[in-house]
Amino acid sequence: MGSQKRGLESTEEVEDEGPVDKIEPEQSRKKLRKEKKKDGESTSASSIKPMERLKKRKALDKDRRGIASVNDESKPVQTGMELKAADDTQEQPASSPSSGLPEFHITVFKDLASVNASVREAAVEKMVMELQEVQKVYNKLGKKALAERGLQLEAEKDDGLNNCAPSLRYAVRRLIRGVSSSRECARQGFALGLTILLHKIPCIEVKSLLKLIVNLLEVSSSMKGQEAKDCLLGRLFAYGALVRSGRLMDEWNSDKNTPYIKEFTSVIISLAAKKRYLQEPAVSVILDLVEKLPAEVLLSHVLEAPGINDWFEGAAEVGNPDALLLALKVREKISPDCKIFDKLLPNPFSTSKLFAPSHLLSLANCLKESTFCQPRIHSVWPVLVNSLLPDGVFQDEDVVSGPSTIKKHKRSRKCSSSKEDVAKNLQYFCEVIIEGSLLTSSHDRKHLAFDILLLLLRRLPASFIPVVLSYKLVQCLMDVLSTKDTWLHKVAQHFLKELLDWVRHDDVRKVSVIMALQRHSSGRFDCITRTKTVKDLMAEFKTESGCLLFIQNLTSMFVDEGDASEEPSDQSQTTDDNSEIGSAEDKDPVGPLGNSDFLRSWVIDSLPSILKYLKLDPEAKFRVQKEILKFLAVQGLFSSSLGTEVTSFELQEKFRWPKAATSSALCRMCIEQLQSLLANAQKGEGQKMEVQEGEGPRALTNIREPIDLGSYFMRFLSTLCNIPSVSLFQTLNNEDEKAFTKLQAMESRLCREERNCLQERNLRLSATANKLHALRYLLIQLLLQVLLRPGEFSEAASELILCCKKAFSSSDILESSGDDELDVDETPKLMDVLVDTLLSLLPQSSAPVRSAIEQVFKYFCGDITDDGLLRMLRVIKKDLKPARHQDADSDDDSNDDDDFLDIEEAEEIDEAVGIDEAETGETGESDEQTDDSAAVVGEEADEEIPEASDDSDGGMDDDTMFRMDTYLARIFQERKNQAGGETAHSQLVLFKLRALSLLEIYLHENPGKPQVLSVYSNLAQAFVNPHTGEGSEQLGQRIWGILQKKIFKAKEYPKGEALQLSTLESLLEKNLKWASKPFKKNRSSENPSKKKQSASRNRHKMIGSLAQNSIFWILKIIDARKFPESELREFFDIFKRVLVGYLDNKKIQIKSNFLKEIFRRRPWIGHHLLGFLLEKCGSAESEFRRVEALDLVIEILKSSLFLNTDGNGQEASKKMLKSHLPKFCLLIKVLVTKMPEKQARRAHVRKFCGKVFQIISTSNLTKSFLEDLPPDAHVACETQLGESFLALKKLGRL
Repeated sequence: MGSQKRGLESTEEVEDEGPVDKIEPEQSRKKLRKEKKKDGESTSASSIKPMERLKKRKALDKDRRGIASVNDESKPVQTGMELKAADDTQEQPASSPSSGLPEFHITVFKDLASVNASVREAAVEKMVMELQEVQKVYNKLGKKALAERGLQLEAEKDDGLNNCAPSLRYAVRRLIRGVSSSRECARQGFALGLTILLHKIPCIEVKSLLKLIVNLLEVSSSMKGQEAKDCLLGRLFAYGALVRSGRLMDEWNSDKNTPYIKEFTSVIISLAAKKRYLQEPAVSVILDLVEKLPAEVLLSHVLEAPGINDWFEGAAEVGNPDALLLALKVREKISPDCKIFDKLLPNPFSTSKLFAPSHLLSLANCLKESTFCQPRIHSVWPVLVNSLLPDGVFQDEDVVSGPSTIKKHKRSRKCSSSKEDVAKNLQYFCEVIIEGSLLTSSHDRKHLAFDILLLLLRRLPASFIPVVLSYKLVQCLMDVLSTKDTWLHKVAQHFLKELLDWVRHDDVRKVSVIMALQRHSSGRFDCITRTKTVKDLMAEFKTESGCLLFIQNLTSMFVDEGDASEEPSDQSQTTDDNSEIGSAEDKDPVGPLGNSDFLRSWVIDSLPSILKYLKLDPEAKFRVQKEILKFLAVQGLFSSSLGTEVTSFELQEKFRWPKAATSSALCRMCIEQLQSLLANAQKGEGQKMEVQEGEGPRALTNIREPIDLGSYFMRFLSTLCNIPSVSLFQTLNNEDEKAFTKLQAMESRLCREERNCLQERNLRLSATANKLHALRYLLIQLLLQVLLRPGEFSEAASELILCCKKAFSSSDILESSGDDELDVDETPKLMDVLVDTLLSLLPQSSAPVRSAIEQVFKYFCGDITDDGLLRMLRVIKKDLKPARHQDADSDDDSNDDDDFLDIEEAEEIDEAVGIDEAETGETGESDEQTDDSAAVVGEEADEEIPEASDDSDGGMDDDTMFRMDTYLARIFQERKNQAGGETAHSQLVLFKLRALSLLEIYLHENPGKPQVLSVYSNLAQAFVNPHTGEGSEQLGQRIWGILQKKIFKAKEYPKGEALQLSTLESLLEKNLKWASKPFKKNRSSENPSKKKQSASRNRHKMIGSLAQNSIFWILKIIDARKFPESELREFFDIFKRVLVGYLDNKKIQIKSNFLKEIFRRRPWIGHHLLGFLLEKCGSAESEFRRVEALDLVIEILKSSLFLNTDGNGQEASKKMLKSHLPKFCLLIKVLVTKMPEKQARRAHVRKFCGKVFQIISTSNLTKSFLEDLPPDAHVACETQLGESFLALKKLGRL
């Protein structure tokens, strides 16, 4: 409170405490009373200004403090004992024992304002107990007896507390003043004390208390701001304490005609009218009284109070939610209808009439004005929600939709009348109040609407979610969420979070919310709001029942067309001038699809995505897959000619279609999703066992017939095709219709044979079953492709059917016992046709078809012929057409490219090795190696390949050329048909990338076959082709990744007698040439950009790294073959030529570290080349290369001496070193006589000589070395080498 109020209270406390406790002298008390009287007269005079009255009160308070200080100074100085006694009596009682009354300690009032609730309660208990004792003695002795005993009584006051002891009168007045204090928890503590005191001591009269409250807490015209607010709130707390004490009920029990209830009600109503913030708490006080009084008292006293009738009459017009709250609560207590509520409640009253649209419109003003108490929700809303959704009506439904027992959600045909009424009331409430009054108004009222909806959610059954999440609400929610710069955005986010928490563990609620959000947003809720709300909800389905329920609702949404598109699109219905609507492009579907088709497209996309995060047992997942498959097949493949419903007696199921024909675009979407569903099912099949080499027949004990979604689809397809009133969604031409029929028949045959294979416990037949299974799924994918793209795949389908007939010509595989296999002469033809068919399907096939092709190739690649493999490799090297003009430099490079890695393209293969993919540390240690993790595995590329020279077509027969021309003709045709689309170059890149995927599968399944060498040579040739790097970086990275992971770092490598040494030597020479090739700048461009230079240099490094890794890999193959030394003459000559070029030609850029690594890995090569290297070092033209080559010599010596640690090995090393001593002497002579000029090189020479001397001395060849060293070399060594040579000579004399 302000200083004026504090001064007034202090004065009154002094006045009250004076006569009771005798703290102040009589003279001071009289002076204070006189000044108080004078101040009261001045207050009542209208001529005195408020500021003057304030000055006088401050002066009065100053005088009072001065008197207190004078009293303190007049006391004598206390000794130690007196000070202790003063401390014991510091807590002064309000009544003295000498007066005959018990003590009352006024310090309890201090504890009443404590923040700690337990402290306040203890203080109240102590205060009431002491005052009860005081009043008890007071009642027993009486005023006269107390006066005779010498107790000076308080002066008479007109407060009505004549029957109360002085201490009690003081406490009552002190408590009433205390409830107006805003200090800490004073209001709570003093109100609690007043409540208990009134309840325990009945001598305090209600009449007197009502008078005291008004007198002590009167709000004068001079009070402003916080001071007036404190007094008003203090009166409210005091009236609340009176109600909760039960004294008004006691008054009525003692006197049925008591006027105090009417007076109390009237006072509360008048208090509520003073300030808006007092209305709701004032009504709360009245409601506390209503709860305690019987119905007859309410009618005769409360509702008859002065002013209450006018209050109810004007409530609807002014918008008074508190009057509505009071009317609702009072009406619950009284049985007959009361006319006083006619303006607010229907008469006669019923819930249906209360929530009737016309009546809700009359209450809309009251409810809209309830926003003044935000962020808290007004008390009228919970009352309305309880009336709207009673507790007992939906208990059964809540049990069904609980998180632990989720059952199939079906709408009851016989809904009870009570549920129907509640549903109707809820709909009216949402339409009139939520949508019509709050959502169309200000941000505050939108905030209120979201809060009310959260109240509804706590009691809302799942079946009513569509009513609450209406079109207008969802539109408003999207508008707010799409606009982040308003404070209402956080409110909408909170609402959405609470909504998601409410549905998280209940699949029925979850489905209803998803359906509502997507239906009213045309399937674009996440897109418009920029959230992942619907996506996250869909990912939370963990049970089979929840998934099936979701699928059922999606099916109904798809079939029941027009619901979303019929909703009004006027955004002004849910927004006001202060609301910001998202951009038009965010809200309107883009493209030819309307709202209905856009929603249906979301349904089609959402169905397969259910399985993405679903973790169920195989059988439960299969049931979910079947439901999705049936929907996609029915809506995408078929249409009904007789109505929209067809019943299949064979399947015992009813199928429905939309009333309007489904568009062809949606049918194609269904087919594409159906293909993806089948492809994912094929990948995820866990029941089919992969037969590994070496596991034997025991591996077949766990084989059982798998859960086959493809087989179920074909049976389902056949059943629907046999229904007369059902036909395909489009008419096929003759070729496509024949292909469609043949594919069905062949799949059925392969399915029977696969089943027969699985029933037999035979290892060979189980491998055949894998082939049959892969072929079946490819046939199914082709069947769908025929429907998806008519006229394009009928020829490929016929070829594939022919391959199936040749591969499985026997009608009964089980009885063939191996005789059903084709002749040797026919096998290449079969595999060639199969490879050609698969390649012809690659260019324009979808991802599911490519996945099926890869599965077929995986199981058949072990039987692929050399011609089929080379045909695939030629696809990788193929360029669209040759370049007509090239400069001289590029001509040189092209010639190198044409000759690079040319080997015999036809080899005899007679050995197969097991499957294993791993990395080995023996390859790729070069410093120049580029990390192969950068390889890009992709399926599409946007880059165009520049026109490049055609690799030689030599070796292609007529059939091969015809097939290749067919591929290219298809690409050219697509280029003509797709103006502005993908170019022929980009399509060729896609074709190559898809062919590379097949080659990668081949390398994975056949890592040790000799054909791997052919695959390597062709891939390397394609990689070094400059047009590969320039045309598509993705293609180059893909080839690089396959070479690194599947060839160089594979544990297995080509083996067998079929590997010719000449072929390996040719590969080695070519790679050594590329490893030695220097980087050349492009002379065709005078000023190339830095980006191009960097790209060119990086490519040169990658080619060099490829050559080095290839050399290591080829040397590993040669080393494994253990060729005799007589056959390796040309092999060593290759290295000799490399060493000569390295020492004599500065243009040769081969790295010495790379050569050292070769000698370290294959020491036998260094041992054979040591003598030649010593000779060439001595005669090298380049001083720098001669000094650098010394490291090669040391590396060879290390490998020969330190690797041979046994006796025989050391003797052989000594013999080898002794045979080369003359060459060492000549080399050292050359080095010391032609000492380099640069200091670093001279130090390198001295270091080399020192190591040679050490090795010679260790091998006990010192004397032989000194004898072979020429005399002039001795002098040069002593001059240039000094101590190291002298030490060697000294050692030789011993």
